[in-house]
Amino acid sequence: MKILLTLALTVASAMAIKATDFTPAESGFIRTANTQSFETDFTIAAEKTVNEVVCIKSYTARRQQSMGGYDPFGMFDFFFGPQERQQPRQQQPKSRKDEDMVQSGLGSGVILSADGYIVTNNHVVDGADRLEVLLNDNSTYDARIIGTDEATDLALLKIDAKGLSAITFGDSDAVKVGEWVLAVGNPFGFNSTVTAGIVSAKARSLGANSRNGRMGIESFIQTDAALNPGNSGGALVNLKGELIGINSAIYSNTGSYSGFSFAIPTTIVKKVMSDLRQYGTVQRAVLGCTVRELDAKLAKEKNITATKKGLLVSEVSARSTAKELGIEENDVIVEIDGTSVGTFPELAEQMSRFRPGDRISVTFYRDNKKMTKTATLRNTQGNTEITKKGDFTELGCAFMKLSSETKEHLGISSGVQVSGLKSGLMKDAGIKEGFVIMEINGQRVNSSDDVEAVYNSIMREDDSDKVMFVTGIYPTGKKGYYAVNLSAQ
Repeated sequence: MKILLTLALTVASAMAIKATDFTPAESGFIRTANTQSFETDFTIAAEKTVNEVVCIKSYTARRQQSMGGYDPFGMFDFFFGPQERQQPRQQQPKSRKDEDMVQSGLGSGVILSADGYIVTNNHVVDGADRLEVLLNDNSTYDARIIGTDEATDLALLKIDAKGLSAITFGDSDAVKVGEWVLAVGNPFGFNSTVTAGIVSAKARSLGANSRNGRMGIESFIQTDAALNPGNSGGALVNLKGELIGINSAIYSNTGSYSGFSFAIPTTIVKKVMSDLRQYGTVQRAVLGCTVRELDAKLAKEKNITATKKGLLVSEVSARSTAKELGIEENDVIVEIDGTSVGTFPELAEQMSRFRPGDRISVTFYRDNKKMTKTATLRNTQGNTEITKKGDFTELGCAFMKLSSETKEHLGISSGVQVSGLKSGLMKDAGIKEGFVIMEINGQRVNSSDDVEAVYNSIMREDDSDKVMFVTGIYPTGKKGYYAVNLSAQ
């Protein structure tokens, strides 16, 4: 008993000793530092932002419902409920009974202007037949899609409203790792939910986002603010209530918050929203060269000593900006318009700010000598022309379903018949009235929706050559093969 009491007194005495009783000279290892207090009052930013974030409900026709999950990148769980993978509908059907609709998804959006423009994620609206926007004051509006961009997972919506509270944009470039941030959205349908965290990393690449060679987001803001299904498309703001990112993805095995998530920086959001509003599609500029991130092994192999960080050029495309700049194989790109780029995510983020036709300066090393050159940016087709929004009506015809009798007569199992042919891309390709399309680019088609889905898929590709390879048969039994050039729009 006496021993226990002595130990207790010893511990108590030790706990009573203050850290200030030690000095570095006495302890040999204890250091003290005076730091300024930091602001952690989230109330002002939260009160302001909840009125600038909306809830978005998507509805689809009952026949389109599916219990299949949607995981666009194969390894990331996005903040959207189970749905069938479909192509975006640029306009809602003119007539659709509410009783024929079923809610298929839930997400968030951010008000960009007082007259009703709203930014959200593309996967929130993808495949929807009807979109409903719920404001923080519980008023509801039907929304229409102005434009979508699958590569950046962003979409621009419009509701018929006035006097809305619009978000203030912040500078995502100025955001620092460790900075406090708030995430505002509608997780699990709980409207106007605010969670707090810090910026865990910047320019975070998720790798799988650049799938199939498409340009996509390679420079996320990583945060540990809790996000769950329904937060997608919501706001990531700083303590001033300024928008610094659009919440887009989580890294999770369960579909729910597991510690950190990712937001699209406002530097990218502003450019994409401006393009969608002005042109209906995103105007993308490219350097036109293949690069690899420089590392110690590559530097030694190529005898590069002037820099330890940069992008090593391995190939330069013809009719490209890189060609005009005079960039050659084994050059090391280190700056874009004065901003350092040492990784592919950093390069992609910088390039996402420009349009074809913009002047750009590129700093690079050649034979360990630094040089800077200026040139005009081009698009993937090697020119500076504005890319037009793909319009399904440019095909210049309607597509009628085939009856089972017609299929049996022609000996085919799928197809749609060209009807009402007029001036357009189909006629330009040589297709005639009554032609039965069985396949487009190897995919069977059975309805106008099928044709539109293939068309939209092709138009979203960043390839310079956009072509529909059409296979079919005429009612006479004559087979036909056509190439419809979609780049001719």
